[in-house]
Amino acid sequence: MKPTLIVIAGPTASGKTELAIREAENRGATILSCDSLCFYKGMDIGTAKPTREEQARVPHFGIDLVEPDEPYSVNRYLEYRDTVLREAREKGQSVIVVGGSGFYLKSFFSPVVDEIEIPPEVVKRVEAIRREKGLDGLLACLREYNSEEETFDGLDLQNPRRVEKALIRCLGAGKSYGELRSAFLSLPEPLKDWDKQAWLINRPVEILQERNRLRVDRMLKAGLVEEVQQLRERGFERNPSACGAIGYREVLDYLNGNLSREHLAEMIYVHTNQLIRKQRNWFNRQIPVHREITGVT
Repeated sequence: MKPTLIVIAGPTASGKTELAIREAENRGATILSCDSLCFYKGMDIGTAKPTREEQARVPHFGIDLVEPDEPYSVNRYLEYRDTVLREAREKGQSVIVVGGSGFYLKSFFSPVVDEIEIPPEVVKRVEAIRREKGLDGLLACLREYNSEEETFDGLDLQNPRRVEKALIRCLGAGKSYGELRSAFLSLPEPLKDWDKQAWLINRPVEILQERNRLRVDRMLKAGLVEEVQQLRERGFERNPSACGAIGYREVLDYLNGNLSREHLAEMIYVHTNQLIRKQRNWFNRQIPVHREITGVT
């Protein structure tokens, strides 16, 4: 009999943490975080990281893995994830995965990375093309490296970041885009030895907005500004993934004098609402939902 792996997905402020803890307690399961910001130590208030009391109720993994100035890649997460799952399986425990980071969540159901290693000089070469010639230069180089018949299925040719990554992989692997795409699509489904279920919390938009407003107010009252000040001392501005996250970047704007205190909460609220809309669309397209939950009680 396969062990159970439940992935609880949902937009920001939807109530993922409370549902995950309740289900883990009922099932005697452990919780594996799949929030790419909860990996960082000290980023507690702005990520709505589970409290010490909540973590004491159920064993939690995937939290406070690295210092805030240290980038954390999906490859490192996959290695960590597989270790956690192997140990849980040996103990006969189910696992509840919870988080809002779509790319990491998708990795439980389909491949998201391959094993191609990119030489640093290739990255520098492509970055130079982007700086000097922009998107047109990247596209010209990509088309030059591929055959005239290449249609670049699945690649947004208007997205400079996507085109840059595609070119880096083609040059680094010495293969065409079509060859790389075919090889990637043939990769096996991950974690087939688990009984996987995806639960999606899909609250009405107006409820999410209301919960978001309360969430922002709580974070500021709990000391989000002071948390960011402490993180600056620990060098988190050297890590774009950390300092560019919603909540943290607005506080940095405030601390740098580019945003008034009166507008701080509103900007976090507005930007979080924009993220919520993107998350709702992404989850419905990318995650194979087995159960939809319209509310958490």
